[in-house]
Amino acid sequence: MIRRLGVITRRNLLHLRADREQLIAMLIQPVVFLVLFVSVFGGAVAGSSQRYLQFSLPGMLVQAVVFTGMQTAIGLNADFRGGIVDRFRSLRVPPAVLVGGRVLADAVRITAGATVLVGVGAVLGFRFAGGPAGTVAAVLLAILFGVVMCWPMAVVGLAVRDLESVQIVVFLVVLPLTFASSIFAPADSMPDWMRVVVGLNPVTSVVDTVRALMLGEPVGSSLALCVGWLAVVMAVSIPLVAVLFRRRC
Repeated sequence: MIRRLGVITRRNLLHLRADREQLIAMLIQPVVFLVLFVSVFGGAVAGSSQRYLQFSLPGMLVQAVVFTGMQTAIGLNADFRGGIVDRFRSLRVPPAVLVGGRVLADAVRITAGATVLVGVGAVLGFRFAGGPAGTVAAVLLAILFGVVMCWPMAVVGLAVRDLESVQIVVFLVVLPLTFASSIFAPADSMPDWMRVVVGLNPVTSVVDTVRALMLGEPVGSSLALCVGWLAVVMAVSIPLVAVLFRRRC
């Protein structure tokens, strides 16, 4: 079982060698987002680019891991449409290994992208007031959230038949989740109705916890909310993936 999981994970990672676009999306795109947002909006939102970097890097980190998780939906759908899943199933590879290998490969992508983004943030002048322990805890939490979000993305990849439609659906899910949150601006600066939406968004609790850990501030109740949301997402998504995988086969 473990050996098969390793083989499927390696197979999914080997695609990066031949697909430079995936590599760019994984490593370069989050950096471009960070530099552009800090440079363009920093003065307007926080008074200076450097001050906005302190606020936005933790949020951009969470945004990056969620965006990378979109590859789970696209890759899983492409495997079904290309007949790869049927070939593996003829070799008696269990469905849990096929989906698990995809998620593990995307976990490696998420970890690599998060590491590069935090490194670039340090080069740009981000001050890790939370120290090494707080920074490591924040990055690990962001990576864990990205891996958990791979499961609802797998639901989309299995539920939607057409690859182009998968890309549309994942954007319709991810964009409101990331923009209607505390990633780019504090919730206090938003209208009352939006503040309610932002407070109910699971991304907000993750961003607030990651930000507090990186900046050395009190975590408060956001960590408990974050853990609760992670458990709910896993509890709902994994059974759905199992059901949809059986139907798709």
